[in-house]
Parts: sequence; structure tokens; C-alpha cells
Amino acid sequence: MNKELIVKYLNNQCSPAELEEVIRWVKSKQWSEDAKDEVIECWKSACDNVEIDDQRIDSIFDNILNEIESDNTRYLQTHNEKWNYSKVIRLISRVAVILLIPVLLLFSYTISERNKIAQNDFRNITDSLEVIAPMGSRTVVQLSDSTVIHLNSGSKIKYPQIFNGDSREVTLTGEAFFEVTHKEDMPFIVKTEFLNVAVLGTSFNVSAYNNQNIIETTLVKGKVRIENAKTNEELGVMIPGQHTDFNISDGTIKTSTGEVNKFIAWIDGVTIFEETPITEVADKLSRMFNVEIIVKESIMDYNYTVTLIDEPLYQILDLMTLASPIKYSILKREKNPDGTYSKQRIILDKK
Repeated sequence: MNKELIVKYLNNQCSPAELEEVIRWVKSKQWSEDAKDEVIECWKSACDNVEIDDQRIDSIFDNILNEIESDNTRYLQTHNEKWNYSKVIRLISRVAVILLIPVLLLFSYTISERNKIAQNDFRNITDSLEVIAPMGSRTVVQLSDSTVIHLNSGSKIKYPQIFNGDSREVTLTGEAFFEVTHKEDMPFIVKTEFLNVAVLGTSFNVSAYNNQNIIETTLVKGKVRIENAKTNEELGVMIPGQHTDFNISDGTIKTSTGEVNKFIAWIDGVTIFEETPITEVADKLSRMFNVEIIVKESIMDYNYTVTLIDEPLYQILDLMTLASPIKYSILKREKNPDGTYSKQRIILDKK
């Protein structure tokens, strides 16, 4: 060991190669006390102008020992890492064939489950569309297959944004007229609470309001199949010009033919009553004008035959009083606790 290298070490100026040389030199002295004394004497002779006390000498010597310890540790870590890496490679090579099959099965299962979840999420998203025609208004909806739906007052239709699967299904509450785009391999199904109507491509009307005991279906053109929504029992196949009334209470069907226009004239703002009980007239006018019409017991047996073309409500009421011995009274609207007002209430009674 030359003095210049010792001086450089004391001044912390050694390169990595020179530091390794110092460490190798200390290692070669076998860690004996004589070796330590020799190093100290060498340092003292190399530092003629620097006073080095015993405490500083011990500190410097300990630093060299720490470097040696660190060097040994790095060597062992590197050696072990190489050994472990080699060992792992050999182990992986031996079990690769055994692991490959379950790994592929797990991967396939994971992909399959993700696809199922994605499909379910997609169905949840696409089945969430709903259009409502508020009381006193009508609206028109066009579906992704170009089917057009006319919604009558107080009705709603629920449908997917994009039709998937073997059929096109929509759910109706209220009344709607359908102009269905023909698709031979994808029937169009209108679902109501008690009756389903299945078609391939046709024009028809369905009336299924919640407060009615009769579900009406009117076929303009094409062919439809009707079935009980609760039992899936087929109730019959309709032909153009046919009208059916399905009784919810007893499950019976009444069929008539001809004059279908009166059942679909509402699309053009025309309302046709033919010997219609006053209670049904009141229900339809209530939806059309978003009011509540109450019929007194004294006039329950009155029927009306009239055609209305976008007349205002009060003009219709005046016409009814001229055609029969009835009167009407309009009650004052009441303010609700939330600040809104109740529906307009109208009472029909005998004069």
C-alpha cells in the first residue's frame, strides 16, 4: 500500500477501484491487532502535517471495516440473487406444462365472466329508456328499428335503445298506436300487465290503462297474436279490421270486426264516442285534459254518441249539457302542502 493512496482515502478522494484496493489490502492483514498497528503507523507516516489522535484513527479504521462488511454483503446478495434466479427458472421450466392448463382455464373463465357482466350492464343501460305522454298531451316515438309509436295522453312506453336477441320487446302502460317495421326473424312484442301482443310487421292499437278492466287491441293491417301475459296462453290470432276486448277479471275475449277508425282516430286529434257510457267518456276526457271528472250516480246510465275534433274541454261540457239533462260544476283548485295545486275537479250531475 503506497502513501499516496492512503492520503487519498483519508481525504475521501479514492475512486471505486482505489477503494477496492484499500479494502483488499486490509483483508490481507487477517484482521489482527498487528495489522491494525501497521496501518496506523503507515497513516501517521503519510500524514506528517496532520495530527491524528487515537480516536480519529479508530474511526477511520472502523470505516474501512464497514466498507469491507458492505462489500461482503453486496457479494453475498449478488451471489444469492443469481442462484435464486437460476433456481426459479429451473422450477418454472419443470412445472410450466402442469400450470398451463389451469391458468388457461382461469383466464377463459375470467374473460367469460367479464363478458357476462358487460352484457348485463349493457342490457341494464339499454332497457332504461322510457317515454311518457303526460295527461293532456300526445307524443310520437321512433325506435332504432324505425318502428313508430304514437302515445296517447297519460301513457308511457319502455323500450331498449338497441334491440338484441330473437325479439323486439316493449312495455306499454296506457294507449299507443304502433307502426311496426317488418322483420321476419325478429317479432315485435308489446307487453302489458295482463296481455301481450306479438307481431312481425303491422299497424295496430293497444289500450291498456291501469284503471281499466278491459284491454283493447285493434288491428289495422298485418297479423298479430295475442296471449295471456300471466299464463302465456295463446288467446287467438287477429286479422285486419278486427277489434278485441280482453276482460282482466275473468280472462274472456270479445271480438268485433269493422269500424276500426274510431279506435285509432285519436292519433289525429279526433275522439269518437258511439253509444259510450258517460263514465267512459269522463275517464277519456280526464286523461285528454288532465282534469278529474266525477260522475254522480244520478246520470250513470247516460250514453253519448259524438265526434270531437280538438275541441276545448269547456266547449265539450257545454255540448253535453245541450244533448242531455245534465249540468257541470267546476270546483276551486286546492293548494297542496308542497306549494303545488291539485287537479281541476269537475262534477257532472243531473239538472
